[in-house]
Amino acid sequence: MRIAVVALGKIGLPLAVQFASSGHEVIGVDVNQTAVDTINAGIEPFPGEAELQERLSELVPAGRLRATTDYAEAIPGADAVVLVAPVFVDDDTWEPDFRYMDSATRSLAEHLTPGTLISYETTLPVGTTRERFTPMLEEGSGLTEGTDFHVAYSPERVLTGRVFADLRKYPKLIGALSEEGNRRAREFYEAVLQFDERPDLPRPNGVWDLGTTEASEMAKLAETTYRDVNIGLANQFGLFAAAHGIDVYKVIEACNSQPYSHIHRPGIAVGGHCIPVYPRLYLSTDPDADIVRVARQLNASMPERLVAQAEGILGDLTGLRAVVLGAAYRGGVKETAFSGVFPTVKALQDRGAQVVVHDPLYSDEELARLGFDAYAIGGEADLVILQTDHADYRELTPADLPGVRLLVDGRNATDAARWAGTPRIVVGAAA
Repeated sequence: MRIAVVALGKIGLPLAVQFASSGHEVIGVDVNQTAVDTINAGIEPFPGEAELQERLSELVPAGRLRATTDYAEAIPGADAVVLVAPVFVDDDTWEPDFRYMDSATRSLAEHLTPGTLISYETTLPVGTTRERFTPMLEEGSGLTEGTDFHVAYSPERVLTGRVFADLRKYPKLIGALSEEGNRRAREFYEAVLQFDERPDLPRPNGVWDLGTTEASEMAKLAETTYRDVNIGLANQFGLFAAAHGIDVYKVIEACNSQPYSHIHRPGIAVGGHCIPVYPRLYLSTDPDADIVRVARQLNASMPERLVAQAEGILGDLTGLRAVVLGAAYRGGVKETAFSGVFPTVKALQDRGAQVVVHDPLYSDEELARLGFDAYAIGGEADLVILQTDHADYRELTPADLPGVRLLVDGRNATDAARWAGTPRIVVGAAA
């Protein structure tokens, strides 16, 4: 097949590579000329994705994968087009921001030719594929969905850093606007993906047809929103447990010892491109989902709550040197999307603290570009807040942070024995 992939970011590029690795001719489209040039040179434009560089080094010289900024070069004659352009959410209104996907859809429509399958993989509110993008495609192309081309929705279900492994591990969900669209989508994904055996699943791993775009859209929102709500519940339990001298981690371990309880872990923040964002996409079409809204609000409030706890112990934070450990949103991943570092730093600065940030994955210059003053382990500190569970932080002791008067461990990542004698707050445990 001849396949076009629109948007060559941390999901789109590995997808394009996966398709090419399966024996197909792939051309990727991206508005970033630098990224396009880097890919065409056979070089990964971002670090940290397992297998990506090795595959690029093989596929690009062989002519099986190339990139362009020109839709006219990529779209006409394509058997399938996969779109992974981003959809964001407004921080204030919680309304979806479709500008990038709208632009990609309109550009695609201008060059669409009959016979193409179009699959949206970016997470979308329920109904968006049918009600927003399909009419846009028909209007821009003059073609008719279901007759001249077919539209499907198939959510990406992978984590950056392990995309290729996740593509094999998890069923590929599809849903189209017609029976023929579902058939085409199934044939396409079966031709570009390979699946691990999963005896734990109720049916064989592979392409799972959910019947409609709406069902497929909801499946992605539901599985991610579940995690946010579960974390919100864990945070609620954690706040209560800490206030009553209970170790919530022992409680959760006990609860999860039987098969009907799957309580997640509390923490200072929920970051990344997915969990903080997709519940708000769900709420955009189900405004009555109060449980989703409250959980999202509680999770977003955790940095402020923990800084307030620190203030309650230390008193006025004005002029104190506050060290935030970790800029990344999760351990071992060089990514700051919706990271808890931003609200944590703001909460500290609002109280007059002198805030510095450390992260083993970021240079001082990179931290400066994020708006932070850098900290080096061994420097003086009054207050330390562990925001990211990097492996480097697990062995820290007060001697590594001279002068520290309080540790706020937002991830339960430090060793209590190593911190004996120094006040320590752990989310979900008594101080």
